[in-house]
Amino acid sequence: MHIDDNLVKQAIEDRRHLHQHPEISGEEYETHTFIRNRLESLNIEILNYQPPSVVGYVKGTNGSKTIALRADIDALPITEEGDKPYISKNLGVSHACGHDGHTAVLLAVAHWLSKNRNEVGPNIVIIFQSAEEITPSGADQLIKQGVLEQVDAIFGIHLWQGLEKGKIGLTHGPMMASIDDFDITIQGSGGHGSMPHETVDPIYVATQVIQSFQSIISRNLNPIDAGVITVGKIEAGTTYNIIPEQAKLIGTIRALTPHAVQTIQRQMVKLTEGICQTYDALCKVDFIYGTPPLVNDRKEALFVESVIRQFFDREVFTLVDPVMGGEDFSYYLQKKPGAFIFVGMGGEKSRYPHHHPKFDLDEDVFPNAIKLFIEIMKNYH
Repeated sequence: MHIDDNLVKQAIEDRRHLHQHPEISGEEYETHTFIRNRLESLNIEILNYQPPSVVGYVKGTNGSKTIALRADIDALPITEEGDKPYISKNLGVSHACGHDGHTAVLLAVAHWLSKNRNEVGPNIVIIFQSAEEITPSGADQLIKQGVLEQVDAIFGIHLWQGLEKGKIGLTHGPMMASIDDFDITIQGSGGHGSMPHETVDPIYVATQVIQSFQSIISRNLNPIDAGVITVGKIEAGTTYNIIPEQAKLIGTIRALTPHAVQTIQRQMVKLTEGICQTYDALCKVDFIYGTPPLVNDRKEALFVESVIRQFFDREVFTLVDPVMGGEDFSYYLQKKPGAFIFVGMGGEKSRYPHHHPKFDLDEDVFPNAIKLFIEIMKNYH
């Protein structure tokens, strides 16, 4: 099917409006009003979920199945750079990840659905989700409110700078990583740098702990399971000749399966406690839990692949490599089968990575994104 030019034009206008008026996670109330007003103008039922998320509902011609389509609506606390005519008007806030595009695409899909209800068999739940970028997650909050209770499967897209423009891809399993952070405090016994034998040096102990973490990835984790442990910040000491009382290690863990997450966390605690005991230091290991791994359901991922192969040009579909970034769509996939899909836009227009101050969407890919959602709706049985 050909996507109507007016539908694409409306999506671009919506995206540029949203881009100029970004709101950070959990505070997207003007965005909420914009979306709600549009859905109401299309005579789409608004379900009772807590703002600033918006959830719409359209009954299908068959109604034996219900599928959900999701877009995230929040922006980032990043000052936008560049000279685009639709640059953010909210200082210090910008759509530097593409959620404005996701929202505009799903609004276009809602518009098409409102005019073509007779072509869609399943019931459709349309989710415009707040707070993808933070913890607590907006997806998790909607799930706790019951948004998936009557849903059989859920699908979402990400306009993806890391995939070549014109391609659409996904995996048949793990696709994006978990995001968990850690905060480790090592308590030693300070003293003068000239008398280290009278101290328990927490900096030295911390170096042993950091080195030991590399063995978790290389010796405890299954080689086919990807995992990352990064110590991004070390806090210790006040001057050159004093051994401090305490050292802190702050960092992040990424993994593609729940088992890998559990293995990494268990071994981090075990190694940290063992090393500290060896050197007569004390320790405390705290994990700050974020999003789980995003794992596509194989059956639903194969369905999406078949849709892309059937309704797009031959060279469009690609299997993608998993990435170690995270996405709270993973919460939905823990509860119900579904698939997350990358719509490629990598090229000159989208040459800066996600979360970069100069990041920009390539609006040329909007027709592909709109068509993908429409064909999923029309062909889901």
